[in-house]
Amino acid sequence: MAGLIRREDIDEVRARTRIEDIVAGYVSLRPGGVDSQQGLCPFHDEKTPSFHVRPSVGRWHCFGCGEGGDAFSFVEKIEHITFVEAVELLARKAGVELHYEGGQDRKGPAGPNRARLIDAHRVAIDFYQKALHTPQAEAGRSMLADRGFDSDAIEHYSIGYSPDSWDGVLKELREHGFSEKEIAASGLATQGNRGLYDRFRGRLMWPIFSITGDPIGFGARKLNDDDKGPKYLNTPETPIYKKSQVLYGLNLARKAIATEKRIVVVEGYTDVMAAQLAGIECTVATCGTAFGTEHVKIVRRLLGDGANPAAGLMLSSGRAYGGEVIFTFDGDAAGQKAALKAFQEDQSFAAQTFVAVAQEGMDPCEVRMAYGDEGVRQIIDGRRPLFEFAITSTLKGIPLETAEGRTAGLRAAAPMVASIRDRVLRGEYTRQLAGWLGMDESTVRAAVGGAARQPHQTPYTEPAMDQSTEKPAMLAPLRVVRDPVERIEREALEIFLQLPGYAAQAGMDDLPSQTFTVPMHRRVHEAIRAAGGTRCFTDRVRYLNSRGIEGSAADRDAAGWYVEQVAEQADSVVAPIITQLSVDDLPESRPDRLANYVWSISVTLIKQGITRQIADLRSELQRTSSSDNGYGELFARLMELEAQRRACEEQLG
Repeated sequence: MAGLIRREDIDEVRARTRIEDIVAGYVSLRPGGVDSQQGLCPFHDEKTPSFHVRPSVGRWHCFGCGEGGDAFSFVEKIEHITFVEAVELLARKAGVELHYEGGQDRKGPAGPNRARLIDAHRVAIDFYQKALHTPQAEAGRSMLADRGFDSDAIEHYSIGYSPDSWDGVLKELREHGFSEKEIAASGLATQGNRGLYDRFRGRLMWPIFSITGDPIGFGARKLNDDDKGPKYLNTPETPIYKKSQVLYGLNLARKAIATEKRIVVVEGYTDVMAAQLAGIECTVATCGTAFGTEHVKIVRRLLGDGANPAAGLMLSSGRAYGGEVIFTFDGDAAGQKAALKAFQEDQSFAAQTFVAVAQEGMDPCEVRMAYGDEGVRQIIDGRRPLFEFAITSTLKGIPLETAEGRTAGLRAAAPMVASIRDRVLRGEYTRQLAGWLGMDESTVRAAVGGAARQPHQTPYTEPAMDQSTEKPAMLAPLRVVRDPVERIEREALEIFLQLPGYAAQAGMDDLPSQTFTVPMHRRVHEAIRAAGGTRCFTDRVRYLNSRGIEGSAADRDAAGWYVEQVAEQADSVVAPIITQLSVDDLPESRPDRLANYVWSISVTLIKQGITRQIADLRSELQRTSSSDNGYGELFARLMELEAQRRACEEQLG
């Protein structure tokens, strides 16, 4: 069928793709054992990392929600795109040229694909950047210069200018071969009664990039009062741009966020530029929407914050233990309202959350203009805990010098304190609230306790679990498997799926199906045998070598492909178990000991099978008379098995 990517090209992309590098673009990963990395799952909300990546087999799996797969499936799911689009995205990153059967480019029935829309934005960025140097863009250049941004900064952030024309970028996109359907889907043009016309006209243009650095939209600021449109105009919702899931500057900030365990959230594009240029590289901003639940998930994944009993503890460095989320707001009423909104979201963070506000109510860009880079850094260093800021903001304007005012303040603030889920922290803020109000602590404690007992007054509730969603089949974590027989069987299957080369050397393909006594283990082993065992892996390596793909790239591709083949032999119940076993942590953490580890598990598994046979024979001998003809054969077989068991024990030491 024309339009399908050639199988050989997909293999090439898989071989050149390191799954840990792809996942690390979205999730903060940390070592979790031999050839294992862990982080917070990007597909469900969690505070304790249960998301595992196994680079050697090119697989990922979440032990919390049961999702798993390879690099293609990860990109499909996290970017909400099709398999073909995922291959195209990874091919671009790996530098692989794709070919389509029939010699035609793929055009899916659902419309323009992601790669084409991203390419349209690249063309637009180049067009807008060139337009910034024209006489028509003088007002834009002056605005940037007045805010302290030189040519290097403008180039670094790819800022441009959209000409005051109805078809400037429209003509450019058409000349580059983009169809009307693609242009309309990109959000760069708007459909009118007479056809398409430029969405952005006469504005400064800030490209908005995905977390992995692909251009997906624009933020546009008007330059004169004659423009009757909004001050900022953003790209509308498109197949590649979802404003609730985008943070401006994140492509530049994500490494600093993961390294420093800190993220600074500001309100505008120039604020991001000012803060990052001042050395606060972990700065981002929302794009035309309030900081919401989807943004929280992105931040937590990058911080990698887990359930931490010391969250909020200040270290000698002045940073909060477990990571920091710092919001900057204007000092006006709108800024305080934004802080109170963030207070609600804070309950979703395990990291400590702070607010940084300049005394004069300036934003970071204005601070940099007035006080330089050091001024911006001082504002961030002077952050205050968000709980404190939100509560004291609520008390502002209330006449606390009167009894009536103090009572009103208590009624306003008590539900906020009561909503703090950390009981120790709630107690501390109860005492602080008593001091801010100038009231007896017992009175304040009673009011907070009363508010806590009234759920309708507390704006924060735990999300209800969807009981209608059936979770995929999963095994209990290996660390809680206490039965030694079950544990060895489990480890043997993990070796089959994670270390097929070692398994082949240990002769594990010769193990009969009845070696595994746990029903689920036996079904997994049957799927392995149906796929051809470890020979499936070694044959794949030989095939890749014949195509010039060798070394670790070939091993990684073959291991992932082998797991896929095994999973295809299983039903919908067993397939998730196979994915789980392919990424679960191995007990042995030293690569130089893996060969001995595999050999010992193989021998132990054989010994377990021999022990079961001995038990069965002893039982049968007890039921057989010594005068029976078959008694001697049974006894001889028993002695043979006992000798084999002793041999296994001697090998195991």
